[in-house]
Amino acid sequence: MTVSPRHALAVWQRNFAMYRRTWKLNILPNFFEPLLYLGSIGIGVGAYVDQMGGMSYVAFLAPGLIAVSAMNGASFEVTYNSFVRLNFEKTYESMLTTPVQPEDLLAGEVLWAVTRASIYGGCFVLVVAAVGLAPLPHSLWTLPVIPLTGLLFAALGIGFALRIRTIDLFSFYFTLFLTPLFLFSDVFFPLEERLAGGWLWLAEALPLLHPVRLMRFAFRGELAPVLAWDVLYCLAVSAALLALATRTIRRRLAS
Repeated sequence: MTVSPRHALAVWQRNFAMYRRTWKLNILPNFFEPLLYLGSIGIGVGAYVDQMGGMSYVAFLAPGLIAVSAMNGASFEVTYNSFVRLNFEKTYESMLTTPVQPEDLLAGEVLWAVTRASIYGGCFVLVVAAVGLAPLPHSLWTLPVIPLTGLLFAALGIGFALRIRTIDLFSFYFTLFLTPLFLFSDVFFPLEERLAGGWLWLAEALPLLHPVRLMRFAFRGELAPVLAWDVLYCLAVSAALLALATRTIRRRLAS
């Protein structure tokens, strides 16, 4: 069954209406965490590091943390929030009493997660630009990368959320998956300077590496063949995971 854009948008509108009530509380942890990293590590550690990747350390951090902000925005939405709607509030079951189908639910949830990623990532770009760390105008090319990052991590997160039966398992997802990605995906140090050979090839499997690299090249105003691989990776992995999630949500809602 194909997705109905009208029904998927209705799911998005429902989530947006709920978010409007609590956006001030929701935006604080997801948006300010990378901002705190930028300030504490960029300024603190940056005082002891002359350069990183041919630039000041705080300037090196900025594009990677934009990707992290988008990752956080999408990930929190499709993990805890989606799990609660599915298992505790039974929101999805209620929606299925309308013409909305499981595929529409999934599309609407992913669209909303991409929206939240765009809000957090876009706000972070404004902050980075305000303090002079975003070279204009070419750094504006980060703006299309933000929803692409949101799509990738929405697909990852909702695929996990649909397969677990207890909310406690999200601690493993965040601690053993997202945190290592945050630490070892070219955000804090250039991988090519610390890894060699097969380790660099292995690092290409890390989902966060590709949005970070796209952000960094956008800040530099440069193009390279590897960027095509980064975009292809994000789109292909997202498509594969969403195809699996579609089958899973049908099975979960039919049981």
